[in-house]
Amino acid sequence: MTHNSYSHPFSRNDQSLIARWFWTVDRGLLGAALTLMTLGVALSFASSPAAILADESIRDPFHYSWRMMVFSTMGLCVMLGASLLSPRGVRRIAVLALLCAIVVMAALPFIGDTVKGAARWINLGPFSLQPSEFAKPGLIVFAAWMFAEAQKGEGVPGVSIAFGLWALTVGLLLIQPDIGQTLLITTTFMAVFFMAGVPLKWVAALAAVGAGGVVSLYFMFSHMRDRLSRFLSPETTDTHQIDRASEAIRAGGLVGRGIGEGVMKRHVPDLHTDFIYSVGAEEFGLVLSLIMIGLYAFIVIRGMRRAMKLNDSFEQTAAAGLFMLIGLQACINIAVNLNLIPTKGMTLPFISYGGSSMMAMGLTMGFALALTRRRPGAYELGSNVAPRRRLLP
Repeated sequence: MTHNSYSHPFSRNDQSLIARWFWTVDRGLLGAALTLMTLGVALSFASSPAAILADESIRDPFHYSWRMMVFSTMGLCVMLGASLLSPRGVRRIAVLALLCAIVVMAALPFIGDTVKGAARWINLGPFSLQPSEFAKPGLIVFAAWMFAEAQKGEGVPGVSIAFGLWALTVGLLLIQPDIGQTLLITTTFMAVFFMAGVPLKWVAALAAVGAGGVVSLYFMFSHMRDRLSRFLSPETTDTHQIDRASEAIRAGGLVGRGIGEGVMKRHVPDLHTDFIYSVGAEEFGLVLSLIMIGLYAFIVIRGMRRAMKLNDSFEQTAAAGLFMLIGLQACINIAVNLNLIPTKGMTLPFISYGGSSMMAMGLTMGFALALTRRRPGAYELGSNVAPRRRLLP
């Protein structure tokens, strides 16, 4: 009995907010996210000395590492704070995040910083904010809410409202332009729509429309055509970035060159952001790569299983969509590093350097942890949840 009293920091009889959170949150999912954050900080110390070579104004070789520690701390605080929320609180904060992100994205053509031909950031002095990162979890939660309201059959035009906000968000992303985020948010949005109860014939119709949309993007945006051409015909164009990343990954072998011993990483552009995976693969080898992939797989599989057991349709689809968002973004980044798909300019969740990405991922994971907590009636059978209806005939 004495042993058990010291096994955990809180008693099960403790009814404080923190104690209730501790006993209801999924500590496995929380531990996996914390492990990825720790790996991100560790890899920032491996990448920062090489990353500063591209900016002669930076003298401290660990400039990006110290900032990454600050970003990770902020992301952790956001994740823990969001995980304390009730489902209603999740909805409120998600809607606020989405509306704020839309307002800032609408202002980007006028006040945003243009980097590599894209206006995606707003300068806030020592930091830059990328509003599209916060639009992703906000839109997924909002869409799940609207779809759930539509299922109740009480006259709420939830499907129309959700698609209207999705169209507005995608339109603002294309103005920047940001094709990668557009495809990611659209794929996750459609997955949430499917999980909410849409008939298969509508899924097929939307898939056809989506394919047509991708073809249209190919003809509308020259940089998308250039990236696809470089991917399909690497021998006819400059593929320096992905070639150096591939060489770094191959050089790592099974166990890597060792901490700080990476050589090829010095020639990888954006090695601390989009190509941080290649840095880890060179210095720690296939072992670390599989650990990272395993952690993402654990979060997605465990999270989806928890989400599918929830009784409430909003909580179920919102949580599943958030876990899917994390998994898809990780898959895209890793696939780019492995030269399986064209470059997208997308961060690796919890690991890539970047304040906006870290805090938005903390918010995404925090929402998911909040929705899957073991609240009374959340998982038990026979709750007073209305039966699910199909969204469309």
